[in-house]
Amino acid sequence: MKLVTWEQNGTLRAGAVVNGDAVVDVSGAGDVLRIVTEPTARQHAAGIAANPGAKRIPLSSLRLRAPLTPRSLICIGLNYMDHCRETGAAVPTRPVIFAKFANALAHPGDTITWHADASREVDYEAELGVIIGKPCYRVSEAEALQYVGGYTCVNDVSARDVQLTDGGKQWTLGKTLDGFCPIGPALVTADDIPDPQTLAIRCVLNGHPVQDSNTKEMIFSCAALIAHLSRYMTLQPGDLISTGTPFGVGMSRDPKLWMKDGDVVVVEIEKIGALQNQIRVIAD
Repeated sequence: MKLVTWEQNGTLRAGAVVNGDAVVDVSGAGDVLRIVTEPTARQHAAGIAANPGAKRIPLSSLRLRAPLTPRSLICIGLNYMDHCRETGAAVPTRPVIFAKFANALAHPGDTITWHADASREVDYEAELGVIIGKPCYRVSEAEALQYVGGYTCVNDVSARDVQLTDGGKQWTLGKTLDGFCPIGPALVTADDIPDPQTLAIRCVLNGHPVQDSNTKEMIFSCAALIAHLSRYMTLQPGDLISTGTPFGVGMSRDPKLWMKDGDVVVVEIEKIGALQNQIRVIAD
């Protein structure tokens, strides 16, 4: 099931996408987080969506919001083999973990805004987001995907000149400026993506593809990441793991390709959809 959240008269509603271009309101089953974490709520939502008499709302008419508000934003660095090759970084032997904070969350269609004196080197990063569906502690890689509620698109927007200051020791600060973590436009439940390591993933900047890869390029699979993280912490429903970006980032290009005022950036992941945002840079 593909789920979205939209705003209607100041209230958030949950919907199931049908036929790719319409939405059925399934708020009677709860919000998106409840639907993906409670089997009875998911069954209820599926029943509402399957009702031939249910009202269908054009998807294009809705003001979409992030499908859910993550409980925490856990991010993975250097997790694509092709990205390691383009940066010249050593291939990690253990996942590289950093975090974003709640202020970084942005919605589909939001304008991502920053001041030029905060950063002049802001990069795009298309990533697959994994939403945890039930409490998870010290699980094996073999059983890890049983704890996934669903998947979404993430743009791990990164201020490289901040991230790489102090000898590259400012990852979190450089990646958690306001609005630097758009997610959406939809959340696809785990049963509709049985193998998350086979998904095409792209980033398109101003209509031009700048990243084009596949999640099979991940060094540590979604299951391996969940197993690794759960060895140290209890993952809870609503936690989001942003699983790393493939090759093509602006930092590794010659010349460098930084996002600028007026740009439109789109993250596309097979079976999930396209997450689009605009860029605004406030001059000094």
